[in-house]
Amino acid sequence: MKNPGTIIKRIQLTEKGSALSETQRKYFFKVDPAANKLEIKRAVEQLFKVAVAKVNTMHYRGKKKRERQWRYGLRPDWKRAVVTLKEGSKIELA
Repeated sequence: MKNPGTIIKRIQLTEKGSALSETQRKYFFKVDPAANKLEIKRAVEQLFKVAVAKVNTMHYRGKKKRERQWRYGLRPDWKRAVVTLKEGSKIELA
């Protein structure tokens, strides 16, 4: 099994994420693009000591960004995981 620290890169704090964490126990994480749902579930359970009910994932393509000349650069592709916790579990964000 991979190291949980390499699977979970960081937690994403957004307005939508904080609203969902308060009402539906859902948290957003930026994860390794090669990680699958089972690895993400195990990593969150080990790092934050919570019980995970469900994991949804989505891939994001890197945006095209204009450089100072006529060329375009590309930001890296990344993956987001929306983790739903079981009843009674909560991640402290502060």
